[in-house]
Amino acid sequence: MQRYDERTALVVVDVQNDFADPAGSLFVAGAAAILPRVNAAIRDARDAGATVVYTQDWHPEVTPHFAKDGGIWPVHCVAETWGAALHASLEIAPSAPTIRKGSNGEDGYSGFTMRDPLTGATQPTGLDALLRDRGVSRVVVCGLATDYCVNATALDAIALGYETYFRDDGVAAVDLQPGDGARATEAMIGAGCHPWQVPTA
Repeated sequence: MQRYDERTALVVVDVQNDFADPAGSLFVAGAAAILPRVNAAIRDARDAGATVVYTQDWHPEVTPHFAKDGGIWPVHCVAETWGAALHASLEIAPSAPTIRKGSNGEDGYSGFTMRDPLTGATQPTGLDALLRDRGVSRVVVCGLATDYCVNATALDAIALGYETYFRDDGVAAVDLQPGDGARATEAMIGAGCHPWQVPTA
């Protein structure tokens, strides 16, 4: 069984109102069920001295990421709106950093990188630098959604050389196409990401 420690970071991905609340514009079925497990993971990580980091989509009102502007998604997580706020039921670790992504119109799937939807050019967020500064070598990912931002964050963590895990009890999928979440899980495992085994005692 794995346990958190000071070289580990728990990355809580996009547990925001637009994804986690039934009134949100991109509500993920199953989000309510994972919130208690995500909160338990946050408490476990804090108690062990691990780093806890939150990510947020933080989009402008106009972006090629949105369907109305040429993308594929309904408007969601517009900066400074209710939809972009972290869900009220999510436990916020004191002094924990938040990484905001997509604020200049990029696709902000991964917590580590953003991609220009027109040119395909990528740029880093501040997450990798933050974790390196804290001596983190192991990343555990949970949150929303399995088939998009969780998947992208985990795959980037692997590519950056982190020992990478995902909380399979603390993720939920959009499943735009049936089975997307399962396929994303298979892709993570295939790339070297491991399910996090929760200690029983």
